[in-house]
Amino acid sequence: MKILITGGDKMNFNQIILSVAFIILAFFIGYLCRKKIGESKISSAEELSARIIDEANRDAESLKKDALISAKDEISKRKKESEQEINKKNNELATKEGHLLKKEESLDKRSLLLDKKSDEISSDQKKLKQKEDRIEKLIEEQELKLQDIAGLTTNEAKDILLQSLKNDVVHEQAKIIKEFEEKTKNESKKLASEILATTIQRYAADEVAESTVTVVSLPNDEMKGRIIGREGRNIRAFEQLSGTDMIIDDTPEAVVISAFEPIRREIAKVALERLILDGRINPSRIEEMLMKAEDEVEQRIIEDGQRAIEEVGIHNLHPQLVRLVGKLKFRTSYGQNVLKHSIEVAKIAGMLAQELGLDDKDAKRGGLLHDLGKAIDHEVEGTHISIGVEAAKKYGENKNVINCIESHHGDVEANCIAAILVQASDTISAARPGARRESLENYIKRLENLEEIANSFDGIEKTFAVQAGRELRVMIKPEKISDDQMVVIAREIAQQIENELETVEERLGKISIAMLETNDVVELSDLQKELDDLSVNQEALMEEWSDLSEQLES
Repeated sequence: MKILITGGDKMNFNQIILSVAFIILAFFIGYLCRKKIGESKISSAEELSARIIDEANRDAESLKKDALISAKDEISKRKKESEQEINKKNNELATKEGHLLKKEESLDKRSLLLDKKSDEISSDQKKLKQKEDRIEKLIEEQELKLQDIAGLTTNEAKDILLQSLKNDVVHEQAKIIKEFEEKTKNESKKLASEILATTIQRYAADEVAESTVTVVSLPNDEMKGRIIGREGRNIRAFEQLSGTDMIIDDTPEAVVISAFEPIRREIAKVALERLILDGRINPSRIEEMLMKAEDEVEQRIIEDGQRAIEEVGIHNLHPQLVRLVGKLKFRTSYGQNVLKHSIEVAKIAGMLAQELGLDDKDAKRGGLLHDLGKAIDHEVEGTHISIGVEAAKKYGENKNVINCIESHHGDVEANCIAAILVQASDTISAARPGARRESLENYIKRLENLEEIANSFDGIEKTFAVQAGRELRVMIKPEKISDDQMVVIAREIAQQIENELETVEERLGKISIAMLETNDVVELSDLQKELDDLSVNQEALMEEWSDLSEQLES
């Protein structure tokens, strides 16, 4: 087979060959150019990499130098701050040392003042003895004169002289009593008033009021039926398991939980609120919620106790004592919350100790724990004082704190300054206006008793108890009682009130013994009422005796 190529076809073939050759040449030239550019780029990249590495090394060296400078500056700054802190601590120590020196000087001054007062008392006693000797000498002289001049017998002269002497002795007695008491009272009263006024100004407490019922709000009245349950099974189970009484009346969207035990009442309240939120109310659910509420309230008790000791500022209190302190939040005494009262007593006792320049640790600790027994006196036999003392001994409290507990009602003699301060602070806290509730009947009865005590003395015309019983105004018969005799009678009236206090204390002891020996609910209730009335009367009489002693002797 032969292929013939004509002239036109030959020309097209040549063009094709040339085109192919041109393409190959262009590809080869492109390849060379690309290779050249690649090599150039690689070279540039290597140069750039080397430059970057150099710059990185220079930057690293600069950062290293900056870090060293910064570290040196920081060390210098820290050193300067440490030196400033040390200087501050040294200044504080110097200030405290100055305060201690001032306190020592104050104590020395007070010691000198006491020595001076003791010397003055000794001097007054010597003067009194001299006056007695002079009176005896006058008696002898009067006897001789009467026998010589009047021609009286010895017995007659003796009667006249004794009457004259009696009047002189009464006058001298009244005069000496007033002089001595006014002298000591003016000095001591001024100091005591300053201390108490300063302390009371430094501390101010809220007035409290407690009750025996708790109101729980309901989302709607339909919830009352669910709480009662079918045939009353839910409410019976709740009352039996919680130990409280539930009152469901016509009050809209509310039920009342009643119980004399505040902790039990609080547990019941928490459990009922949870049941209302949950919506499922049945005996088993009630039991479950009461158990959870009991755990929650127990935790709150511990937290309340911890907050109390932190507020007062005492440390290293046994965990069980912290728990007992927290339980005091749920106890009241004549309407006064016992925990708030204990905190108040602790703060006042601590402030009094500070005002006297004494260590306030034992005073604060004794003040907070003085009513500790009230947290468990319904669980353990005995008075709250004896129970509190046993608890304090059990958990390692020192003897001063124990003495504060056992002596705060005067059952045991106070043998340390802290105990005396706790006694005073307890009286201040309980006696402030609005701190405690008292029935009108007891109030009127107390005033009548005061007037009867004063009217029992011969020569008293009328008696008026004013200032809520803190002042007793006595009107005498001037033809029967002289001014000098009035001073002596005032002293006797104050003494009579003190004797009545001792009678009340004896009756309180007998009632406590009777309550331990009887199992009759009615008798126990009557004894408890009498005990409460006598306790109120005792506290009132103690305050009145103190105030009346001051009022009547002035």
